[in-house]
Amino acid sequence: MKFLVLGAGQIGYAVVYDLIRSPRVDKIALADCDADHLAFVGERLPDDRLVPCRIDVNNFDEVANLMSEVDVAISCVTYQHNYELSKAALQAGTNFCDLGGSEEILSRQFLLDELARERNMVIVPGCGLAPGLVSILAAAAAETMEEIYEIRLRVGDLPTQPQPPLNYARSFSIDWLINQYVEEATIIRDGKLMQVPSLSDLEQIHFPAPFHTLEAFATSGGIATLPQTFSGRVQHLDYKTIRYRGHCEQIKLLRDLGLFGLDPVGVDSTTVTPRDLMRTLLLQKLPSEEPDVVLLRIIVTGVKDEKPTQVVWDAVDYMDQAAGLSAMMRMTAFPASIVAQLIARGDITEKGVLALEKTVPAALFLAEMASRGVNLMMVEKVPERRH
Repeated sequence: MKFLVLGAGQIGYAVVYDLIRSPRVDKIALADCDADHLAFVGERLPDDRLVPCRIDVNNFDEVANLMSEVDVAISCVTYQHNYELSKAALQAGTNFCDLGGSEEILSRQFLLDELARERNMVIVPGCGLAPGLVSILAAAAAETMEEIYEIRLRVGDLPTQPQPPLNYARSFSIDWLINQYVEEATIIRDGKLMQVPSLSDLEQIHFPAPFHTLEAFATSGGIATLPQTFSGRVQHLDYKTIRYRGHCEQIKLLRDLGLFGLDPVGVDSTTVTPRDLMRTLLLQKLPSEEPDVVLLRIIVTGVKDEKPTQVVWDAVDYMDQAAGLSAMMRMTAFPASIVAQLIARGDITEKGVLALEKTVPAALFLAEMASRGVNLMMVEKVPERRH
């Protein structure tokens, strides 16, 4: 099996880390425009199968040529590139998966479905943590029930030692983070597909010590095709991001002040785009490479064996200090690597642009996650009455 990993940042590094542990992998081409990033990965993960390639992801023809030499290309670059990279994969005739992050770009990728089917290819968007893992868990729980009423997804990556001003640390792309807070989120409410503003529907959520009471609120891009998959089957489906308490109101203030805006603003004799300024400040002010934890809770409520049933998935996954992998790296890269390997091995046989939750064999996927030391706990119980 031969793979191309686009992007040698934190998630790209973790995907390579996972791929080189498989004896069935013959080649891993790692592409990035930054020679230092490529050298860092090569030094930390020495392996004859790893081939560094210095390339600009915006160079369509060069990317397509690289893709043509492998079985599956995995995008670990920012979500803005996913549509063009999907087209490059089509030109190369190479299977492709990415980490998702934007509902608007996802809808454009699905316009390529017919062409992908004609070319006998697999394109699977949104294969990381959220979108990705959370969708597979929700679908696996729903599969056990005759009827489904509600699907509630809560997930967040938090620093274990929060620091002001936002009690948050930079664990992935700042552009991706901002997009979560700006784009509207698709949900199902009262059986109807609708959009709600990000940073809305604030609620409290409880985890065991040392976390106790946290907050969760609507954000975009976290569940990809899940609302469309379950439209007409559930009364309620939503996705919320978990943070330390107070974070939502802080970010809402920044957004309401216009600091995530895209229209240039005149400042003295020059102009500045508020989002560019905000991106720069967040890069400077947010801590990075801090020990972190991923918190996850998926709740699916319905009917099983003619009885009200609730399936709850929980995870508390910490940074792997020995391997140098943050919790976010593990929980994002491992699912993407597993899906790519399932495609390359032929475990995914359908062709086209595919919805992850309809495509990935859940039992096989979960066994692969368990083999990597990811502890996903599932409890089945009688649902509590809502007052």
